[in-house]
Amino acid sequence: MSSIKQFQVTFDCAEPERVARFWCEVLGYVVSPPRGFATWDHFDRSRPPEDRGSWFACGDPSGAGPRLFFQRVPEGKVVKNRVHLDVRVGTGLVGEERLATLEAECARLVALGAVRVRLLADDNDSCIVMQDIEGNEFCLD
Repeated sequence: MSSIKQFQVTFDCAEPERVARFWCEVLGYVVSPPRGFATWDHFDRSRPPEDRGSWFACGDPSGAGPRLFFQRVPEGKVVKNRVHLDVRVGTGLVGEERLATLEAECARLVALGAVRVRLLADDNDSCIVMQDIEGNEFCLD
C-alpha cells in the first residue's frame, strides 16, 4: 500500500472566488489558474454559462501546504463543521504572549470579514474559534 503524498481541502460555499480570496489572505496562499489557462477569467469563459463561477482554487506558494478547493453548492451551511482548519499562529507560545499573538491575528481576520466566535483559554493554552466569510468554523491556534 502506498502512502498519500498530497491532499486538498474542499469547501462547499455559495461564492467560491470570494471565499478562496479570503483564505488566500488568511494563509498567504496564491491563486493559480487551472492548467492551460492564463487566468481564472479565461477558464470561466471557456465553460458553459451555467457552470461559470462554480469553483475556484488556491495554493501555498511554497508547495508545502495543501491546495484549497472551493465549490459552489445550492444549500447554505446549516450545522457546525465536522472538520475545520486550525490556523497555527501561536505555535510554541504560552500564556499572555500566545494570547496577544492570537488576538492580533484575530483582529486582522475580522477586518477581512471573519467573525470571532469565542476564546477558549486556560493558564497556558488558548485558541480563538472563528468563522470565515460564509460561516465555516476555524480556529486560531
